[in-house]
Amino acid sequence: MVVDVKSTVGLLQRTPLFNGLDKRQLESLARRFVERKFDAGETIVTQGRGGEGFFVVVSGRAEAIREHADGEKTVLNPLEPGDFFGEMALLSEGIRTASVVAAEPTTCLVLARWDFLGVLREDAEMAVVILQELAERFVRVLNTL
Repeated sequence: MVVDVKSTVGLLQRTPLFNGLDKRQLESLARRFVERKFDAGETIVTQGRGGEGFFVVVSGRAEAIREHADGEKTVLNPLEPGDFFGEMALLSEGIRTASVVAAEPTTCLVLARWDFLGVLREDAEMAVVILQELAERFVRVLNTL
C-alpha cells in the first residue's frame, strides 16, 4: 500500500537513522516506503534468511528474537511504534541476524534496499549523512560486545 508522504516524513523525522536529513530529502525517501500489515504471531523477517529492507513500526508491537544453535530463543528487544530494524539490509544482502515477530497486529513502513540505493544515487549528500549515522550505530553495537 502506498503511504501518505506527509505522515511518513513526520515518522522519519523521529527516526534516528534519518536525523541529519532536510525536509526535501525526507520527502524523497518517504515516497519509496510501502505499508505492510502483519497479524499477531506473524513473522515479519526470519533469522538466517536474506533481508528485504528496512522497517519502521507504525502501530502495534513486535519482538526481535534470536534463535541459538541449541534451539533456545532469546527475545532481544521489544519493538514499538517509532522503533526500526533492518538498517544493515539497506546496504548489504546479508542474512538476518534475528527474526522479528508481530506480538499483536502490527503495521510497518518498509523501504526496500533497491529503492534506498536509488535515492542515494540521486542525492550524494543524503548518502553521506545516512552512512555516517549507520557507522556510528555500528560502532555503538561493537562497543557493547
